[in-house]
Amino acid sequence: MKKITLIALVLTSFLLLSKRSDAQDYKTAVGLKFGGYENGPSIKYFMNENTALEGILGIRNHGLVVTGLYEIHQPAFNTPKLKFYYGFGAHVGAVGSGVYKRFGSDDNYYNDSHILLGADAVLGLEYKLPDAPIALSLDLNPRLELATGPFFDLAPGLGIKYTF
Repeated sequence: MKKITLIALVLTSFLLLSKRSDAQDYKTAVGLKFGGYENGPSIKYFMNENTALEGILGIRNHGLVVTGLYEIHQPAFNTPKLKFYYGFGAHVGAVGSGVYKRFGSDDNYYNDSHILLGADAVLGLEYKLPDAPIALSLDLNPRLELATGPFFDLAPGLGIKYTF
């Protein structure tokens, strides 16, 4: 629990140290997201200068999860091309029989298929390479699983995207 509190405190401090952005560095990005539990393709679309929608198709052992996120982006640490982002969303998916890994507690074993449904949050940093159409991100995705729980889960993520 101390780790979760420390991580949340550090990421919240990013919010307090940053200021509002005047423009984003790209309009759309497609790429891959590597998470603690799922890996798969993602797409991000900026609706305006500071807000974006991100969709992730997470492929996991014995399952598939679709996540949608609403994100707010702000400059971080007065560093050009570095953005802090936070937001919320939801996920829906399914897992088949096998082990379902969970953060900070015992793993679950399922003998048959189960639906996954829940609420998500996201806190992260994204860096757009100045001379290349590439963006790199590192984030935490706290989520509340409702269909097979309720229980709280925390998934770290690393993303690489092609921007245009």
